[in-house]
Amino acid sequence: MAPPFRPKHARPAGGRPGARRPDGPPPHRPGDIDEAVLYGVHPVVEALKNPQRRFRRLLATENGLRRLQEQVGDLPLEAEIVRPSEIDRLLTPDSVHQGLYLVCDPLPSPDLDSLPDDAIVLALDQITDPHNVGAILRSAAAFAAAAVIVTIRHSPAATGVLAKSASGALEHVPLVAVRNLGDALETLGKRGFLRIGFDSDGDVALDDVALRRPLVMVMGAEGKGLRQRSRELCDHVARLEVPGTITSLNVSNATAIALYAASRRR
Repeated sequence: MAPPFRPKHARPAGGRPGARRPDGPPPHRPGDIDEAVLYGVHPVVEALKNPQRRFRRLLATENGLRRLQEQVGDLPLEAEIVRPSEIDRLLTPDSVHQGLYLVCDPLPSPDLDSLPDDAIVLALDQITDPHNVGAILRSAAAFAAAAVIVTIRHSPAATGVLAKSASGALEHVPLVAVRNLGDALETLGKRGFLRIGFDSDGDVALDDVALRRPLVMVMGAEGKGLRQRSRELCDHVARLEVPGTITSLNVSNATAIALYAASRRR
């Protein structure tokens, strides 16, 4: 059996035997990570079906490989059969890998200019929780959003926890990494995009906004909300009207509702 595989970013911290890397955003930026780690059935299956991916190494348990072959067929690379504990060693204790661990090249970040003229796009204003960003990507894929715009800094890398939370959506919705979100919103405004920011205390209810395409919906970080410049560059700052006593939603839930509303009023 081959010796345990440890990718560069999964080496024990400080070289101490048995140490684990803390969970959370790795020290890379969305546009310049040197490798992506995907684990779990849905992320790995969707990646292996994506012709844009370039693969480096696949670790699989016997059961994981059997399940993978049932869904993918012929694999684009040979899997290394390992015990579940070998994959456990590469991840944090709460990671659910389902016997699959894939190392591949990161996907390229397209330019703003490549967005279609009838697009619905999401822009994330420094949302740093990889679980939230992954859930947002999953909703974006479900409602056929053209892209999700993130900042190069203050955003989690497209790997690990984010990829698992996205459940394969990384392969279907491009992440557009920009240096400055305000500049990106200005550029999209000049192209005719309607820019709507979201806030629980927004000036107008989303139902009262005349939606049109192209459209970019700007979502603020948990707690902080939209930054001042992002607010100022939006054509409307809207709120989601909810009937209950709690009016502030988790950002990934709010994004799903906003996408649903936009898709219904196409």
